[in-house]
Amino acid sequence: MTFCLFVFRSFSKLWKNNSYLWLGPGNSLSLFLVDCYGIRNKQRWFSLTTVSPQNTKAVNLLTAKTRYHRKGDEGSNNQVSSDSPHLFAAGAAKKRAQMNPQSKDPVSPPLRNTIQLPTKPLNLEEWDKLKEDFKGKANFENWISSQITHCRSSVDVAKSLLAWVAAKNNGIVSYDLLVKYLYLCVFHKQTAEIFDLYEIMKARYKSLEPGAYTLLIRGLIHSDRWREALLLLEDIKKVMIPSKKNYDDCIQGALLHQDVDTAWNLYQELLGHDLIPMLETLKAFFDFGKDMKDDQYANKLLDVLLYLRNNQLYPGESFAHSIKAWFESVPGEQWKGQFTTIQKSGQCLGCGKTIESIYLSPEEYEFLKENIMRNVIDGGDQYKKTTPEELKRFQNFVNNHPPFDIVIDGLNVAKMFPKARESQVLLDVVSQLSKQNLRLLVLGRKHMLKQGSRWRKDEMEKVQKQASCFFADDISKDDPFLLYATLHSGNHCKFITKDLMRDHKACLPDAKTQHLFFKWQQGHQLAIISRFPGSKISFQHILSYDTVVQTTGDSWHIPFDEDLVERYSYEVPNKWLCLRRKT
Repeated sequence: MTFCLFVFRSFSKLWKNNSYLWLGPGNSLSLFLVDCYGIRNKQRWFSLTTVSPQNTKAVNLLTAKTRYHRKGDEGSNNQVSSDSPHLFAAGAAKKRAQMNPQSKDPVSPPLRNTIQLPTKPLNLEEWDKLKEDFKGKANFENWISSQITHCRSSVDVAKSLLAWVAAKNNGIVSYDLLVKYLYLCVFHKQTAEIFDLYEIMKARYKSLEPGAYTLLIRGLIHSDRWREALLLLEDIKKVMIPSKKNYDDCIQGALLHQDVDTAWNLYQELLGHDLIPMLETLKAFFDFGKDMKDDQYANKLLDVLLYLRNNQLYPGESFAHSIKAWFESVPGEQWKGQFTTIQKSGQCLGCGKTIESIYLSPEEYEFLKENIMRNVIDGGDQYKKTTPEELKRFQNFVNNHPPFDIVIDGLNVAKMFPKARESQVLLDVVSQLSKQNLRLLVLGRKHMLKQGSRWRKDEMEKVQKQASCFFADDISKDDPFLLYATLHSGNHCKFITKDLMRDHKACLPDAKTQHLFFKWQQGHQLAIISRFPGSKISFQHILSYDTVVQTTGDSWHIPFDEDLVERYSYEVPNKWLCLRRKT
């Protein structure tokens, strides 16, 4: 695709030399989708139809099809380690990986740049020389433009590249170079350049792709032409649901220009599309409301906090500071906040209040049990690994036994310590737990009963004397059996495995059920952290409190992510914001 820019007076602003870019008749364009501040390597093809300069008010329509996402009393264990974090603590997975390094994937040697990127604008001869020095196999223009974009080089360097490309190709330049140039203009906040590019695109193209819209919206919101970003948002909505990033930019622009009603309307519209707002969006509302005495605005912010609770979202450290600053700034309210932690008992170290229990109510437990039975046990993919007959045999086995206290994934537990004999590890775990008069169920595979270097018959016989055992076919999948036995035994029953059950959580139908599953899992999954021959096995402690935003009216407790702690999606934060209203 080529395009003609010589008909625009603004062209002289973009490229200060006399080179021209020429637009031929309608052709296919190679477009790079731009996601916020990054340009994806993957190319997609869109057909963009050019229109005459006189038709500048034609409605821009998206032609690309894009996808969007909708979207109790519990017994304690005497061998719980007092020093180790719980299994789902933020950063725990990273620490486990460091303590138990696995074989690393081979690392490809870094690609060496065959040339050094320019740090200042080059003239035509200098660009020719740079191309001659380029030894790579890729197209030089595509490679150098991608590198300039990736390194966020200056706008002047990119501008000189486009002038060179235009000069050597009779004024022809590809559309992806223009989009990359727009990216750099937005990144460097070159408002005048953004306006020029916006006018060129608006006049020359009947439709744009999502990446260009995203960049233009982002580029306009900080200027006095910010309302034109709202028009672009409306153009997107005619064909698809805008991204949450599009909404975030428009909300930020509205707040920046004091249009609070528009900001809240866009927020409600975003939620109406089942999109999860960016945390930066929510933070902006709290920052805007600082020192404001407005009960209606304050109630909306409290609704935002409840939204975090209901969707198990955690603010970042900067967001937590904004929440604290807003509470403490509200005239006449006398809120005081502090950053703290929660004791293992569930008591806040800041104010002494007890955090909500991790244990499900009887109604929640029955609801979760029914959903897991329907979506994981009966409706999951377990029949790919086992047979209906075997699952029925296991259900009869469980139904004919009294409720268990602990269900053990035998094969998983046995392999936790690779240097030790697997049957010995399993025997050590079972022996220690059986001394506490706990009713145990060990789930295993039939090959575990065969004599071998890793499995001794005499040790497995001792296991079977101390625990009920069910050995499935070797191809069977253990997890459905473990979930069924644990849930069938009742809310007191715990289970031992290092499997974090993420696949099964994903099988559940909605966010509420998935949250209940994760809450139940945190309160019931035991993890072994150490085993030494001749000594007791240590378990990580189980959380007694629920890590979600919560309030009692005169207090708020908000878990948040620390900046320097890497938290996986199945982990929960360790730090909390405690807010109390003085009475």
